[in-house]
Amino acid sequence: MLLEGKNAVIYGGAGPVGRAVAAAFAREGARVFLAGRTLAALDEVAGQIAGAGGAVATASVDTLDERAVDEHADAVAAEAGGIDVAFNAIGHGDVHGAPLLEMPYEDFARPIVTAMRSQFLTTRAVARHMIRQGSGVVMAITAATARLSIPEVGGTGVTFDAIESQCRQWACELGRRGVRVVWIQTTGLPETLAEVHPGYGIEGGMTRDELIAWMRGSTMLDRLTTLAELGNAAAVMASDHGSAMTATSANLTCGQVPSR
Repeated sequence: MLLEGKNAVIYGGAGPVGRAVAAAFAREGARVFLAGRTLAALDEVAGQIAGAGGAVATASVDTLDERAVDEHADAVAAEAGGIDVAFNAIGHGDVHGAPLLEMPYEDFARPIVTAMRSQFLTTRAVARHMIRQGSGVVMAITAATARLSIPEVGGTGVTFDAIESQCRQWACELGRRGVRVVWIQTTGLPETLAEVHPGYGIEGGMTRDELIAWMRGSTMLDRLTTLAELGNAAAVMASDHGSAMTATSANLTCGQVPSR
């Protein structure tokens, strides 16, 4: 198993991305610590992982609360003997469907501010423990929106750009202390999409099926990334198979954003 004996913290473990990553990590032998705001939702995920034979624990943690994040990381490290992997899958409160000319600044800035604070606090908390053991992997998720120009996505593209930039900064400061920092870049994830969406420049909006078809049309594989593929890639990157990767992403955009 790729992650046997590893301790992994998943921030936002009750969301679809967090669930997929946690399930993949547990399947590969990691002991998974799910963190998020809603304990009942985390416990549901934990039940599924435990039912499949995985080792899992949950905790209610607001990743915008500096003290709560630090105390949780300290508690996990004390209980498990260290932290080997951390994945931030926290939602950012994005607002789509309005052009920037009509969008309140607060709606534009919310995902940027939320992501920067959450990513910084969680990375700092786990990295303090990782550098003591001389190893660890910090992970994040972005999307093709960081590289494409799409109307009516508010601050989402800027947010993903900022996450990637912050990850590179952490990577250059932590690399010589044994800690890698990587992220996964995806297309839109069809399993997470609601039934009705903004038009993203197309008048009248789009249904879920229309949005999927629209996004698929911009990929080379004529399909979108699945949650299973996301979880599998995260497990490989977090393992020793990804040991030479840092300050970089796994491009899971199905060719929507060609690597350069």
